[in-house]
Parts: sequence; structure tokens; C-alpha cells
Amino acid sequence: MTIQTITVLGSTGSIGKSTLDVVGRHPEKFAVFALSANTRHEILFEQCIEYKPKYAVMLDEASAQALQEKIDRAGINTEVGSGLGCLEKIASLPEVDIVMAAIVGAAGMRPALAAAKSGKRILLANKETLVMAGRLFMEAVKENGATLLPIDSEHNAIFQVLPRNYSHDMARDGVKRILLTASGGPFRRHAKEALDHVTPEEACRHPNWVMGRKISVDSATMMNKGLEVIEAHWLFNANADAIKVVVHPESIIHSMVEYTDGSILAQLGNPDMRTPIAYALGFPERITSGVESLDLFKIATLNFEEPDFMRFPCLKLAFEALKAGGAAPTILNAANEIAVQCFLDKAMRFTAIPEMIAETLSELGTLPLDSLEAALEIDSMARIAARNRLSRMS
Repeated sequence: MTIQTITVLGSTGSIGKSTLDVVGRHPEKFAVFALSANTRHEILFEQCIEYKPKYAVMLDEASAQALQEKIDRAGINTEVGSGLGCLEKIASLPEVDIVMAAIVGAAGMRPALAAAKSGKRILLANKETLVMAGRLFMEAVKENGATLLPIDSEHNAIFQVLPRNYSHDMARDGVKRILLTASGGPFRRHAKEALDHVTPEEACRHPNWVMGRKISVDSATMMNKGLEVIEAHWLFNANADAIKVVVHPESIIHSMVEYTDGSILAQLGNPDMRTPIAYALGFPERITSGVESLDLFKIATLNFEEPDFMRFPCLKLAFEALKAGGAAPTILNAANEIAVQCFLDKAMRFTAIPEMIAETLSELGTLPLDSLEAALEIDSMARIAARNRLSRMS
């Protein structure tokens, strides 16, 4: 049996750690080729000790120097690098078979695109790649013979219940619409006026999933689901009207596909990211993930609700950006990243997040997006506009 080599971009985050957990269960199938992180050199060093990658890359140069010192003292044969260029390198080297793209934020776009242009099997957990430059990325995947497997639990669920050889033509394959489930986050039952006083600690306390701070806040605002709507558009060639968000607080049904004959197929499982990771790593086979079996008798009841666009305007903004097209999703994503960081830094209130995003979208208007350079330039413009909005709020 041929062992497949894997690069894990963002190995110190929750997705990266879960990926290594699954990989470690199958040493006969997978070997770690490269790992990367932003600044968490202590955790990356521990991973280097355990998995012995050929390369370890830090986005931050000072953190790379700290990691290099630890590597030298330990006598590990791992080459340390830093910066975006090195991330692109470990995502595209010919020795790499699989790339787990799990870097949070816009920083993950360039290495994911490098993997696509190199024809890799890409396990995509970075939402921003498709939100910022969906058309460019999907074209790179197709033109270079890459394989794209979604890791978000919702998109992975959809991928599992669509026809195996889905043609990306919903009508041809008898698909009526995609039902994207959402937990509703920690504030599903909060009164709208109470959201003004939400703290970062409360927003990061997700009821079902263990996630990083940024994605936890996105879940609390439901922007996370909005970004997933845009992702679903690109992954499955579904227009905005063919994507329905369903609030499902138990997070047991991870998403559904409705067919034209009235059938609705769903993928169920415990809320554990090792399930979609194992599915993508083993595809088209199934491999063990370490996830406990779902006890339906213990769950007993599943609930479903309409999303509340008044309480969670970020979801509405995402649908509007998708329908507007062009650079609107890029602007939406950039403004959201700035807004979330400002909230986490306690520089503005929770309910100001959608206000900052809406004003940034309004200020920059409709811009075309026809290249990676344009996407990066618009991303920078939107960040500046969002920061200027904060200064006017202060």
C-alpha cells in the first residue's frame, strides 16, 4: 500500500489538531510531510517531535526563529521556514499528495491556491479562499486536475449526500436545493436588545463545537453560516435562492440535500470534526476517525427553526453579497475579519459587527474581481475602510 504524504496548513488550530489525530490512527496510510502555524511555536514544536515532518513553517518570522532554536536543541531533522512564500512551497512541492488547508482568514488563500495549481488533493477548511476568490479558485482546481474535498461539517455532509458523480448541474442531477444547517450559536434565544452587552468570552462559548475565537464569534453572529452559503455556491454551483439555512440547535444533522422527487437526504453524526476529516482523507473509502457512535435514543429529539435575520443581520448581509457578486463577498469577508478582531479586543460592541460590515460594503460599492491581485487589493481596501469606520465610531 502506498503511503500518502500530507501537508497540514494551520496544524496548531482545532482542525489541524483533529487532522493529526486522524492521521496518527493510520500510519500505514498517511505520513506527515509538512506542518505550519502562525505564532504558536510551542505547539508546533511538540507536533514536530511527534510527527517528524520534513518542513515546519511559521507565518511569523520571530516565531520561526524561536521554533528553529527548539528544533536545533532537540536535534530533529526538520527544516524551518517562515512567511507566505514558504507556505506556498509546502503546499505545492511534488512530494506532497494531500494538503489540509486549515489556516483561518485571508492568509490561507494563497497557499490553498498554490495547492490547486499544483494539482493536489485539497481538504479545504479555509472559508475565505472561496469567499474571497471563489471563481478563481474553482477554475484553478479544474484546470490543474486538483481534487477538492470540503471539510466544513456542513459542506462535507452535502458532498456525502449528493450523487457520487455530481455534475455541478443541480437540474440535471435532480437536486432541488441545499439545506445548510446552523446551530444558531450561543445567542439563539437572546433578546435582540441584550446582544449589545455580549462579551467576547460569552461569544466564544459555543454550545456544541470547540473552535478558535474568530470562528466562534462568526458562529455567534451567524456570519459563519453566511460565509458557508457563499462557499456552497462555489462548491456545488448553487445559486443563492437554491440554498436554505435551517437552524438546528442539536448539530446532529450536518446538512441536507432536497431532490426534485421530494426526497431529502441528510448526513448525521456527533459534532466532531474528525468525521469530515476522515471522510476526506479516505475518500472514496471510509476510514476510522475515533469519533463515538451517535446514540439516537439519547438524542431523542431534533429541532429545526427559521433563521432570524433581524437578530443576526450578518447572515442577511452574506446572502446580499452573494447575489451582488463581483468583489462584494471579498469586501464582506475583510470587513468581518476587522470587525471581529475589534470586538475581541473590546474596542466595539457585538452588535456593531454587522454595522461595520454594512457600511464598508456600502462605501466600496460594486467592484469587479478578475484576478488574485485584484482580490488582495480589494481585501486591503476593505480592511482600511473598516478600520476607518472604527475610528469614526470611537
